[in-house]
Amino acid sequence: MKIIIGLGNPDKEHMLTRHNAGFLALDFLQNELHCPAFLEEKKFFCALTETLVGTEKILLVKPETFMNDSGKAVRAILDFYKLSERDIIVLHDDLDIAPGTYKITTSSRAAGHNGVSDIIEKLGTQDFVRIRIGIGRPTEVNGICIPSHDFVLQKFKKEEFENLLALFPKIKEEVLAFIKG
Repeated sequence: MKIIIGLGNPDKEHMLTRHNAGFLALDFLQNELHCPAFLEEKKFFCALTETLVGTEKILLVKPETFMNDSGKAVRAILDFYKLSERDIIVLHDDLDIAPGTYKITTSSRAAGHNGVSDIIEKLGTQDFVRIRIGIGRPTEVNGICIPSHDFVLQKFKKEEFENLLALFPKIKEEVLAFIKG
């Protein structure tokens, strides 16, 4: 079994914000893999759906704990299924990566991402695979630069969103490669 975790904030207000890039990628995967609708699973503090890829059972997981407490859902699922961090891949936004690009890392620090930081804390390790989806950093406008924590909670601009959508088929291939080992 493999678990694909998208990070984001579960309320409608944050649906199309930069911080929800992980949720948006998971929605794309749900559609592409022909998964049923996400259902709330209170004992795991998340919404999830499942499918088979070949003979491998796959769970797609959206923590419903809000970003900063994402590790609670990840820990609950791993404990229930008796899996380890080697069985997960986490999809999330990243300020340090250019929009329209992504980077795969294993065993890297959170780099200021509170959702990833909480997963690392709850698992007691940073040894898991992540697909870091680039959203870039805020730029100065008239000498003013908004704080990063405000930037990630803004909705994507049209061009940014189109670049994000174009990235999802590549991310799907990376996720399938992870599933197949």
